Amino acid sequence: MTRTPDGSETDPRPPGRAAPQGFVAEVKDAVSVRAAVLVIGVLALQIAFITSYIGAFHKPEPHRVPLAVTAPTAQLAERAVERLGALPGDPLDPRAVRDEAGARAQIRNRDVDGALVITGGGTDRLLVASAAGASLADALIETVGEAERAEGRSLDVVDAVPDSPGDTRGLSSFYLVVGWCVGGYLCAAILAISAGARPANAHRAVIRLGALLLYSIAAGLLGAVIAGPVLDALPGSVPALWGLGALLVFTVGAITLALQGLAGIVGIGLAILLVVVLGNPSAGGAYPYPLLPPFWRAIGPALPPGAGTFAARSIAYFRGHGAGGPMLILAAWAVAGSLITVGCALLRRSATGTRAPESR
Repeated sequence: MTRTPDGSETDPRPPGRAAPQGFVAEVKDAVSVRAAVLVIGVLALQIAFITSYIGAFHKPEPHRVPLAVTAPTAQLAERAVERLGALPGDPLDPRAVRDEAGARAQIRNRDVDGALVITGGGTDRLLVASAAGASLADALIETVGEAERAEGRSLDVVDAVPDSPGDTRGLSSFYLVVGWCVGGYLCAAILAISAGARPANAHRAVIRLGALLLYSIAAGLLGAVIAGPVLDALPGSVPALWGLGALLVFTVGAITLALQGLAGIVGIGLAILLVVVLGNPSAGGAYPYPLLPPFWRAIGPALPPGAGTFAARSIAYFRGHGAGGPMLILAAWAVAGSLITVGCALLRRSATGTRAPESR
């Protein structure tokens, strides 16, 4: 079997003549060992995708959701904290605050996800923040409502930080982040496909990072404008969202370039494993962290999609409160990816001793 310059296969044998080397040899010639290994890798990636998404989403349950509790007296508040903290399965992590104003401030600062205001009458108030995730607000309403009914009390629900009318169930931040992540690893993958997975030298590596930076700035701006002024899905500062988007796109792209430097074209698959298979279901988008199983709850905040989603919601609805930590996580990934990309190029140049052509 031969191949034309455009990559198409041609069969040099006359029509109708059997392959002299046999069927097995023909299969080996048609499907190379490298192709077979890559196909097996794709199968493993597919199974991991199915396992990760179903594992994260099939049974959401609240676990130690931060909840402020206030009451007319400190003793009453402490008794409520003790009662809510003893619920089976530890769905809540209650803590007493002085008054309702303090509880609302903690919600706005993203220190807690809700607050129970115990009144002197038979009806208490539950403050939630649907902007932090409608599914989390629903879980709080259900869990606290059951606890209140068990005490013979009723509950009024107040949305202290509602999501935007154009942001159904608070998912726009998550999908914006997913779009930015897709752009980051696709840009890095295109650079690899067009010129080789491993840059020939440090100068080429820096050029790739520079091209990625320019792309990230444009992608961050366009995403922020579309989500904000164009579709009116997310409120908040467009410049702040632009900065987050540029950082996130560059971070994911730098990670992809680094993995390509370490593993060649297989690095693209590794980037998809990290960002899509592990990162997206643990990002706290459809189900915020307190509703995820332990594994996904643990890794989510440390991965780019999770850090990006939390920061985007903070910028859009909470005046940036809580966004600092996730932004530092993204910056650390970006710096590490950039250093590994350049370092791999330097080591490759040193190992060959000459200017090596870019390779796949």
